[in-house]
Amino acid sequence: MAVGFWNVDADTLAGSRFTVSPMAETLAGLMSLHKNRAGQLDLVRSHRASYRARLASDPVDVALVDAVLRPRWVANFASPVPLGTSFAEEVAVVRAAPPAQVRTDLIMAFTAGRSSYLPGSWPLLERDDLAERMADLLTWVWQHAVEPDWARRRRILEADVVARTRQLTLGGWADALDRMRDGMRWLGGGRLQINVLDHPPHDISGTRLSFVPVTVSRGWVAQSPGRHAVIYQCSGVLASPAGAAVPGALGRLLGEGRARVLLELDPRAPKSTSQLVAITGQGLGSVGRHLKILLEAGLVLRRRAGRSVLYARTPVGDGLVEAAS
Repeated sequence: MAVGFWNVDADTLAGSRFTVSPMAETLAGLMSLHKNRAGQLDLVRSHRASYRARLASDPVDVALVDAVLRPRWVANFASPVPLGTSFAEEVAVVRAAPPAQVRTDLIMAFTAGRSSYLPGSWPLLERDDLAERMADLLTWVWQHAVEPDWARRRRILEADVVARTRQLTLGGWADALDRMRDGMRWLGGGRLQINVLDHPPHDISGTRLSFVPVTVSRGWVAQSPGRHAVIYQCSGVLASPAGAAVPGALGRLLGEGRARVLLELDPRAPKSTSQLVAITGQGLGSVGRHLKILLEAGLVLRRRAGRSVLYARTPVGDGLVEAAS
């Protein structure tokens, strides 16, 4: 979907929500694998060879993915607005796309860019099973590259949602949207700039609007009947693939769980209890106990920001982490 900015009414913005989507994360993974993006080296190194082998067995799939993932464009049928449910439920929407819709989306993908002609591979795409093929390929990426790591990825995405919600509370929608993705900003007057492309505005007033973080893509926008979504790359501060390694001495001194909490509390990026739960994977009760002990020891401090309570290391805590490292 190509668009420069959206016209958004107050009710649509007020009713918008953040959503974590396994389907969006899978499509982002497919983009990284297919385009060999350097920013996602771990994913590419681990799965690109098997992905290429999977494609090499079928030239129709090669032509299909090339058509779906055009520069600055993702075919609508392959990128429905995320439901925020299970992968199986979300990919079923792709699988159910009618052949006429698929054909229309692919023609639009080719002719909306700089070229106004269909490529030489187009005869391969003159068939009715493309939605089924796309769903099968996305299922392959989910099962091989995303699902085995989904628990960690989900914690990262949930931590980003917590951070965005705090940003929204402190600075309002204009501040939260301006920092969501490159080229996106609130223009005022009900206008939300989505990117820097020179396209006519699109009125989404009266629809449902979602904001969906992913870990391995710069993002895109999606539309389905009555629904729109902005898919964006989650905060780099929160998206560390595995977190900093706990130094052995610090782990032995404080315990692995408590040491992990202390390491995550960089004074430049204070975090709430909910964020710490999402990032570390520890339970709310465990994180709360760790924070209580760290506070009593003078290793962390807390302060209120709006309705949130944020924690960060004190200079003493910084010194302990530095010495252990």
